[in-house]
This record gives sequence, structure tokens and C-alpha cells, in this order.
Amino acid sequence: MKKKIALILTMALAASSLAACGGGSQPAETTAAATTAAAEAAGDSTEAPADNGGAAAEGEDPYAALGDFTMMIGHAQPEGNPRFVSMEKFAADVAEKTNGHVTVEVFGNGQLGTEKEMLEQVVAGTVQGMRGGQFDFSPRLLMFTVPFLTQNRAQVTALLQSDLAKKVCAEAEGETGTVIINLCDAGGYRQFSNSKHPITKPEDLQGLKMRTNGMNTIDKTFIALGATTTTIPYSDLYMGLKTGVADGQENPWVNVEGMKFYEVQKYFTEVNYQFHPDPFYVNAAWRNGLPAEYQEIISQCATEMGTYNDQLIDENQEAAKQVVIDAGCEVYEPSAEELKAFQDAVQVVYDQCIEEGIMTADELKEMQDIVANAK
Repeated sequence: MKKKIALILTMALAASSLAACGGGSQPAETTAAATTAAAEAAGDSTEAPADNGGAAAEGEDPYAALGDFTMMIGHAQPEGNPRFVSMEKFAADVAEKTNGHVTVEVFGNGQLGTEKEMLEQVVAGTVQGMRGGQFDFSPRLLMFTVPFLTQNRAQVTALLQSDLAKKVCAEAEGETGTVIINLCDAGGYRQFSNSKHPITKPEDLQGLKMRTNGMNTIDKTFIALGATTTTIPYSDLYMGLKTGVADGQENPWVNVEGMKFYEVQKYFTEVNYQFHPDPFYVNAAWRNGLPAEYQEIISQCATEMGTYNDQLIDENQEAAKQVVIDAGCEVYEPSAEELKAFQDAVQVVYDQCIEEGIMTADELKEMQDIVANAK
């Protein structure tokens, strides 16, 4: 009996070895049957492995025949910023899920140029992707940046995952030749700062020269509040504030901390006036030329990246704000009544965006309904 068991075990191991190496023609079912027979002969009650439906043998690379691809992606944020960290996760996830056949090269901190320059490179196809709040080629995304539209994370998420957001993103391919594969938060709610005096009411902005990135709704907001604006690229903003090219700026706490703007700004107001969607642009021709399996993996990893990005923002913004306070800056937190004065002063921005075709009155109502129903 012992000899019979040994013979059966030897046959099972041989069949298993051939299948693992891919060097034999023995089907998976035969290997499973041999293993089961050996187990039964030995008195082992363990069930045989489930039939894998003829899948590739263990160790075989299912993506080997699909080819290798490299995806260059640029963004403007420094190391440690939620965008930087979440993009590193995206690169690692894509490499893991494609068995290394899609390599994602991430160039942060503005290495590939300004956000506008990077998006131009994506449109031209010299770079495969970029992340950032750059809406020059997709101005309809600006509808989500009208001031004081939302008040919390649930409302922001509801907007960015809405059918309206999907519709606006879909418009980008026809207009720019890019596909927006994810829309997350660019950094959290945005705050005012300046080097002259505290901002506690709209009138305090009058006469201040406030930096913008050239975004339509930021310019409109500051002008409605009585300030003048000057456009400075994000990578040049620290020096622009230090040298007085601009008196002040607006950015989320995580950006203020990451770029050390607190070193060249004294007065901050936690006004939470705006959030920015963070589109992940990918060259459409490049993406459409990928095997379908890779397209699906990249989209899946981009969705996971967006969720992780927003989680990092929520986890880090209070700590970033504390860094600003610890640096000796004054942080003013307006009361609800004081905030209403700011909100009332910028209502004209809504009308201007409708007049310019950034959104329709119906789309504004749709956004307000989404926000009101967000849980």
C-alpha cells in the first residue's frame, strides 16, 4: 500500500512541475485530479483546488503579449503634498497591476513647466498626462469653482462624482484631445492671505494686489471684493510674494504649508471660499492606443488615487494650518455673519459665469441641488 501511495504522489508532483513551468501539454484538470487522487490515497480530507477554467498556469505573465508602455505625467506640487503622494501611489499601483509592463514616470514640483505648459504638452502628445487645476482648454470645469458653492467634503465629493461632472469631463476629449480619467480635489478649501493687514470683511481687500493663477473665477472673485489681481505661476509664487510683486494670494492650507508661503505672508483668513477640481488629463490618442486591459487598469488606479488624494487632504489640512500658526502668522476665522458679507459680495460672479457660458442657469441650479442633497 505504501508503494502505491508513493507512486501516486510522484506522478502528481511530476504533473504539477510540468504545468508550473509551462513546458508540458498536461491540462490543469489532470494536475488537479492527480493531486486529489494522491490526497485521497494518503487519507487526506483536503478538497482539491477549484477548477480555474483553463486559466494560465501559475507564474505565467498574462500581460506579456500586450507590450510595454511608458506614461510620463507632470504636476506642480512639491514632495509631501497630497497630489505628489497620491501620484506616487498611482505609479506604483499601475506597475504592480500590469506586472511592470506599464511604467509611470511622475515629474512633480513643476519640473515639466507651468500647469498650462504641461497641459499643452499633453494636448500635443509629448507628455502622456498631467494633473492640476488648469482649465484654459476646458473652461466649463470652472463652474465647480464659483465662490462659496460648497461647505464640506460630502458636498465636494457629490459634485465631483455627479453626472454633471461626468458630462463636463466628457466634453474635454472633443475640445482638447484629452481624456479626464479622474476628478478629485486639488487641495481642499482655499484661504486668503496677505502681507499688509488682517482681512476680516470684504472692504479689507480693497487696494490689495492679489495673486491669481489666471483662473477666471478667482479673478472675478477678487475684483468683486475690490482687489486688483496679478497672474503669477505657482512655481514662482513664493518669490513673487517675497519681492512684493503681489501683496497676497489664495491657496489651501496644504499648499501654503508645502510651499512655505507662511514665510512671506503674515495675515491669513480662513474663508473656505472655493475648492478646485483636480482633473487628471491624459492624451486621448495615447490612451485609446493602449490594450483594453491597460486602459481599464489605469482608470481603476486613477479612481483609487483620487480617493486617496482626498483622504490625505482631509487628514493633513488641520496640521498644515497649525504649521502656519506656529510660524507666527495671524489666522482669522470669520463668524457666520462675517462670512455672509463675503458671500453676498461675490454673488455677481454667478451671473457673470452664466453670461460667459461657463455654466447655464439650469446647471447652477443642478449643482445647488446636488450640494443640498449631499450626505
